Amino acid sequence: MGNVAAASAPPPPPISVLAPPEIPKDSLSSVSVSEDDQKLQNPGTVEELHKLCKDVMPVNFEGAKLMISKTLSNHFQVSHTFGATYVGTSQISPTEAYPVILGDIEPSGNMNANLVHQFNQHIKTKVATQIQRSKFTAMQMTTDYRGDTFTSSLTVANPDILNGSGVMVAHYLQNVTPKLALGGELAYQRGYGIPGGSITVGSLVGRYSIAESTVSASVGLASCHLCYHHRASPTLQIGVELEVNGRIQESTATIAYQVDLPKADIVFKGSVDSNWTVGAVLEKKLQPLPFSFALSGLLNHTKGHFQLGCGLVIG
Repeated sequence: MGNVAAASAPPPPPISVLAPPEIPKDSLSSVSVSEDDQKLQNPGTVEELHKLCKDVMPVNFEGAKLMISKTLSNHFQVSHTFGATYVGTSQISPTEAYPVILGDIEPSGNMNANLVHQFNQHIKTKVATQIQRSKFTAMQMTTDYRGDTFTSSLTVANPDILNGSGVMVAHYLQNVTPKLALGGELAYQRGYGIPGGSITVGSLVGRYSIAESTVSASVGLASCHLCYHHRASPTLQIGVELEVNGRIQESTATIAYQVDLPKADIVFKGSVDSNWTVGAVLEKKLQPLPFSFALSGLLNHTKGHFQLGCGLVIG
C-alpha cells in the first residue's frame, strides 16, 4: 500500500487589531471646558442680586463737586473731604486684601465709618456706623458665609438691647442650575412704634441668566422688585427696573442705558422713569492727567424740577 500524505491546511491570516481612533486634543479640551461650565458656582449675595441693573443707572448730583484723593502708600489713602482708606495685608486674592477701613468726617463732627474683613474664603464681615452730634445714630453689622453653591447672610441693624428694638434680616441664595439661582429673605423688626411690637416680612428672590441677559426678582406679599439687564454690545448696556409697593399703592418703572467709549475715555449713563424724570451723567477722563470730569443733569417736566451738577475728581 502506498503512503498517503495528509496535507495540512494553510494557517489563517493573522487577526489585525484595530486601534481606536485618536481624539484630537482640541476636542478633549472643549469637552472638559463644557463640563466645567456646567458646574455650580457661588451665586453671590442677595444684596448683589440687582447689581448689574443698578450699575447702569446714573447717580445724579447737584451743584459743584470737587474730590481730591492722595495715595500715601499701598495701604493708606486720604481725601480732601477728611476721608481716609486703609487696606490691610491679608491677601485673599490678587485683587483683594483685608481688612479694609473707610471713614470720613465732616467739619460739623458727623462721621461715617465702614469696616470690611474677610477671615477666610467663606466668611466675610461688614460693619457700618454713623455718628451725628456725638451720638451713634445708625449701626449695621453683616456676616456672609459663601459656600460652593450658596450664600447665607445675617444682618443686624440698630440693635438696642435695653429698649428691645432693632432689625434683623436673614438672606439665602442657592444656585439650582448654572443659570438659575433661588433664595429668600426674612426680615424681623422690633420696636415701640410698630403695631404689636414687632413685624416679620418674608420674600422670595431669584435670578436667571442666559447669554448676555439677566433677570432678577424679589417678590413679597406687599412689594415686588424686578430688574432686567442686557448687554447689547461691548459698548452698550440696557437696564429695566420695576418697583411696586403695595402698602402705599405706588409703582415706578425705569429704563436706563450705559454707553462706554474706551477710545474717548467717556462713560455716559441715562435714564427715564414713569414719573417723567429724565437723568444723565457724563464722565470723561482727562488723559494723561489724573483728572476725571463729571457732568450731571436731572429734569422732571411735570414738576418743573431741574438739577445741574459739575464735578472734578483728582487722584
